[in-house]
Amino acid sequence: MEEEIASFYGKDHDQLDGYFRKFQELKKKDYAQAKEFFKKFKFGLQRHIVWEEEILFPLFERKTGMKDFGPTFVMREEHRQIGQFLEALHEKVQQQNPESDQEEDLLWNTLKQHNHKEENVLYPEIDQQASVAERKEVFRSMQDLPEERYKTCCQGHAH
Repeated sequence: MEEEIASFYGKDHDQLDGYFRKFQELKKKDYAQAKEFFKKFKFGLQRHIVWEEEILFPLFERKTGMKDFGPTFVMREEHRQIGQFLEALHEKVQQQNPESDQEEDLLWNTLKQHNHKEENVLYPEIDQQASVAERKEVFRSMQDLPEERYKTCCQGHAH
């Protein structure tokens, strides 16, 4: 039984949430260690967004005909917002400034609502619409994506 999109992407959300929580937990105790978790979170979130926008969303759009409207249109808009909040937090981290609760709250709350929509609507719909071969192709394309595509993804460049 090969993995479904919903379970894989849901697990990735959970892992990213874990990195974010560790950053929050450590930032007032050991900023150097907290920063390492932030780096994992930022890198992983950027990768996740690129996977969605370049691989997953186009598949959904081909299957449903919904491109300039519908869930992927909304998700892309939210990705731009998440990217802005991520960069605002990143600036604080670069300054080694642990007073980043406001930036964290904005990012976390937006991310939670966004992930909830993806996990409950978009991913299950893709699993339903896509064939086994198409799902395998998604995972293969994700593995083949060069790291440079998402290393600095949220530095203001839009697709």
